Amino acid sequence: MKQSVTFPNAGLTMAANLYLPENFDDTQTYSGIVVVHPGGGVKEQTAAIYAERLANNGFVAVAFDASCQGDSEGNTRGLEDPYARVEDIRTAVDYLTTLSYVDNNKIGALGICAGGGYVVNAAQTERRIKAVATVSAVDLGAMYRGEASIEEQLQVLEAVGQQRTAESNGAEVQFANWAPNSEGELTEETPVLLKEAYDYYRTPRAQHPNSDNKLPFAASLARIYSFSASAQLSDYLTQPLLLVIGKEADTRGYSDRFFELSNRPKELVEVEGGTHISMYDIPEHVDQAEAKIIPFFNENL
Repeated sequence: MKQSVTFPNAGLTMAANLYLPENFDDTQTYSGIVVVHPGGGVKEQTAAIYAERLANNGFVAVAFDASCQGDSEGNTRGLEDPYARVEDIRTAVDYLTTLSYVDNNKIGALGICAGGGYVVNAAQTERRIKAVATVSAVDLGAMYRGEASIEEQLQVLEAVGQQRTAESNGAEVQFANWAPNSEGELTEETPVLLKEAYDYYRTPRAQHPNSDNKLPFAASLARIYSFSASAQLSDYLTQPLLLVIGKEADTRGYSDRFFELSNRPKELVEVEGGTHISMYDIPEHVDQAEAKIIPFFNENL
């Protein structure tokens, strides 16, 4: 059972879908899970798939659109602000605590792609999150910094500053794309992840009108560059941690890093044949992720 709901976030109204178990009884109590979508995604895509799987296994799950994205409010449309997205998670936890049928001591978080990095970061200081699971986790700050030299990174930040000045003086907002917009942009040199992202986000496979493949360059990039999902992980992340990755994923290094830094109960699970984005919606790969995620939350919530 799915319900459209809203919840407040510092003056904004957040749009979400609440997934309830079959034979739901509001006089009973359930574990609650916050489900966090990838960068560039919306609640109706892979977050919906995992939230529904959780509800089918007896959990109350909420999948929401990030602030400034999808159906959620926020004036800088498309803004990808990692710090705001972590705060979004906190307000989603706030929302679950207002539901009489959710046990406040049994709240977990599941994040996909950049959402995985965000839940890892949020749980370091959000102690109401009792267990953390990720699928194809990415530390978005580390991804954007990549292997570029500090000099090259500073050049990007110089360009960000120049664009902010231009926009403050009336220039049009400059947008960057999350993924190639058309098949014609793909070449042999295009990284596998971007080819996968095009196939997922820009074709009928998962294309959604609220996922427009744009982020405002000047408003987003400085925030992304300064973000680290794992800055205090070794000290602050004491909750159980489950990291699910496709064995063939070219982003597995982020999950490896989270696993290495964690000093508490942790498990890293490889899905045979899985890639970064096949874990979003390919049934046999989602099935294998579900087979680990459900027992993990049952055991730790």
